Amino acid sequence: MSSPPSIAVIGGGPAGLRAAEVAAEAGAQVTLYEAKRSVGRKFLVAGKSGLNLTNGVSFPAFLEYYDGPDLPPFFHHALEAFDNTALRAWASELGIETYEATSSKVFPVGMKAAPLLRRWIEKLRRLGVNFQVRHRLTGIATGDDVTLSLEYDGEALTVKHDAVVLALGGASWPTTGSDGKWVKMLENLGLSLSPLASANCGWETNWPKGLLDEAEGLPLKNMVVHCGDAERQGELVITRYGLEGGPIYRLGPAIRQQADPHIELDLKPTFTVGQLVNKMESVKRDFLKQAKQRWKLSPAALAILKHLHGPFEDVQSLAQSVKHCRIPLTRPRPIDEAISSAGGVQWPELSSNFSLKSHPNIFLAGEMLDWEAPTGGFLLQAAFATGTAVGRAASETPCGLTRI
Repeated sequence: MSSPPSIAVIGGGPAGLRAAEVAAEAGAQVTLYEAKRSVGRKFLVAGKSGLNLTNGVSFPAFLEYYDGPDLPPFFHHALEAFDNTALRAWASELGIETYEATSSKVFPVGMKAAPLLRRWIEKLRRLGVNFQVRHRLTGIATGDDVTLSLEYDGEALTVKHDAVVLALGGASWPTTGSDGKWVKMLENLGLSLSPLASANCGWETNWPKGLLDEAEGLPLKNMVVHCGDAERQGELVITRYGLEGGPIYRLGPAIRQQADPHIELDLKPTFTVGQLVNKMESVKRDFLKQAKQRWKLSPAALAILKHLHGPFEDVQSLAQSVKHCRIPLTRPRPIDEAISSAGGVQWPELSSNFSLKSHPNIFLAGEMLDWEAPTGGFLLQAAFATGTAVGRAASETPCGLTRI
């Protein structure tokens, strides 16, 4: 007599936990393997300053927040099938109510991740999910079933399952277990991957020492940041190594595509060059000093103009620099400091049910795939949505083994 499919979920982040939940609800026998001593570590870290579960932006505009080379329709379908409304309803079923802030970010009441994670794990245990912590994946072999090589407390183990869900995360926050060490393993299976890269992170530049003496730690506010045809409005902060802030996080994909990475700041977006010049009237000297008063330039903006574009011989050139303040960039901050990572398994390797075309009983979810999104709830939403799609698909895997 054949039994329900045996499914291994590798990785105890939100994508893996959600895949385990959906597969178990469908009747599969689910074992979740996690390299760390507990699951949900990255989930808890994400909730330290308030767990931003999703975003209230309505569809289809919601989908515009996702970047990646040739994102396939089935990725967008997964996001629509388990959208922000469904995620909030799921949390409510766990007894965790949510609210939408004025920023459109959605948080649990109380803001904390721990209560939600605790109730989620309790539900998974009731569904019969078998948790195996301190089990690190070291190898995969495929056939009618999937053979996993694991390491547990220094000992090598081998287990077999009908299907495997890989939800190993990207390479940011490696202390939580999301360390990207799976890349070589999947390359050994013959898969094509885009290199993992820092996303939602600051960018470095070689500031002159004098600029840092005057402006380190100061904000640049009420401006528009341009990168090619892309632009974002918001606030940046000058750091010892470069720039941090929402606009440069959002522009990361465009910056990485440049041969000479740089951004341009429009420090006075509500004025034209001509209007700025007129405000200076007949000023003939001390242009930066006069601009501070007449254009209300911040100390941070003045320092950048002075050290990167000065000295100025006339008002016209200063106004041009204010509207097109170019800042060269050298590289993103290291990936272990980044909020998330870009890159991963390339989409042509996957079928529309998120299984590998070359290994149909291996499914992928979450940040291992070649997509990226800004902060604001979009990262977690995609983890939940792809985990949902994969859990459903994996539970439909025919049994490779007949058990008596």
